[in-house]
Amino acid sequence: MRALVAVAVLGCATAACAAEVFRYGRFEQALTAAQDYPDPLKDVSLEVEFSGPKKERVRVPAFWDGGRTWRVRFSPEREGDWSFRVLAPGFTPAQGRFRAQVYRGPNELLRRGAPRVSANRRHFVYADGTPWFWLADTAWNGALISTDLEWREYLANRAVKKFTAIQFVTTQWRAGRQDELGQTAFAVQEGKLTVNPAFFQRMDKKFEAVAERGLVSVPVMLWALTSKDKESPGAVLPAEQAALLASYIAARYDAFPVMWLLGGDGNYLGANAERWKTIGRAVFPEGRRRRPVTLHPGGRQDPWPQLKDEPWLDFLMYQTGHGSDVKKWRWHALEGLAHAWKLQPARPVIDGEPNYEGHISYANQMIGDYAVRRAAYYSLLVAPTAGVTYGAHGIWAWMRKAEVPLDHPRSGVAQPWRECLGYPGANQMRVMRGILDSLPWWRFRPDRGVLGDNPVDEGFTNYIVAASSEKGEVALLYLPKNETVKLNLAGRKKPAQAVWISPRTGERTPASKVSGAAELRTPDSQDWLLLLDWR
Repeated sequence: MRALVAVAVLGCATAACAAEVFRYGRFEQALTAAQDYPDPLKDVSLEVEFSGPKKERVRVPAFWDGGRTWRVRFSPEREGDWSFRVLAPGFTPAQGRFRAQVYRGPNELLRRGAPRVSANRRHFVYADGTPWFWLADTAWNGALISTDLEWREYLANRAVKKFTAIQFVTTQWRAGRQDELGQTAFAVQEGKLTVNPAFFQRMDKKFEAVAERGLVSVPVMLWALTSKDKESPGAVLPAEQAALLASYIAARYDAFPVMWLLGGDGNYLGANAERWKTIGRAVFPEGRRRRPVTLHPGGRQDPWPQLKDEPWLDFLMYQTGHGSDVKKWRWHALEGLAHAWKLQPARPVIDGEPNYEGHISYANQMIGDYAVRRAAYYSLLVAPTAGVTYGAHGIWAWMRKAEVPLDHPRSGVAQPWRECLGYPGANQMRVMRGILDSLPWWRFRPDRGVLGDNPVDEGFTNYIVAASSEKGEVALLYLPKNETVKLNLAGRKKPAQAVWISPRTGERTPASKVSGAAELRTPDSQDWLLLLDWR
């Protein structure tokens, strides 16, 4: 793939040449300006129009890459001949052409196309319509401070564990003030915003590595919670400059397989909602082809009733957070995601920051794999299933030695990132993928109707969540701490085969045929999944 992209970049210096790239891959063209510009971000608004098969036309913004060099990146979604022309004078080449061919290798993103929202707006699909399951790992600092070799080692591990996406930050932020080489993404001097092309050229390699592994990048453009040093762009830049920086990042990386987090860890409530509406509309104007977009909110915040009508908002994300008390688990199960999926227009709902493994909870308890599993299955079954995010304390901060992450004093000591790769919860995410991939998960909807009367204890430790497929062929229940479960299967034309599934190992234990008002006893005192199968 890289060789073919290089042909497109290096071999197309004149309008006469024709390079080859893959459909769903990435065409890149360098453009040279005839003059210098003192403020490239504001002085130049450069677009390139691509024309392809079936008279398709797509306008794509170019981005400044230092000196007199601009670049444009484009992902063709049709096989065949394409041409481009620069929609402004003073840049060469002014036009060119290339051919998009079908990829026949193992990379699913190149075979099927980058994910987007499904037609029914409840989950994600590849470009060819095949369901795509969001299983993201959290490496907020990973792309920023890892070496290229470290990053590739990490991605290889996550690909083997069946993760499908990686969440990371694209600029300096609260917990990462500069990259591995001491560079920052942007600066403001005498009121003028400037970007550092060298920083982003290094970041390019991180995006490329993610895509080569068949994973989707989930980049934060504007982290919105800052320290007293005021480094996070979403918190400290005026709306106009924040939109300018995010637009630059979008132009640079939208041709990759990405799902955008416009803001990170922000408060988007009340008056703040208007600021983010302004930024979102500026960065993602209506009519422009782009990848899916959302905001990553602060812990247990619900900004979506105020933002649900925004045209640039494609899916809803929550941070159920790192708590371990009753209030946290009640909110997780009964509010947030459980309410959001009923908002209109419909959108996929994702828990983008549940309990991180190895993190100290707000109640000063270490978060282990049980809390990670419980958070994951709650998130998957209280709203139409679309996916979930995992996090390990030492990986998100990209620790190289055991210490407390920068500006996160209450989170506890994080272990080195390599030690965290093998945490039990991470391995159990692979188990989860195997379980869900055996079922029509994209048709799951919350369904408490399959449950009988199961009293909830004062600590909310035994609250059961359940979902059924739309046509009622299967139901999946998660039991966190339950000796028994009462079912209400009245009205079903035939009994269901009940199967216990271990969320730790994936091992299945058939129970019995059940119908009517049934009661089953769990195999032991651990958490369990119960599959009811009428097929």
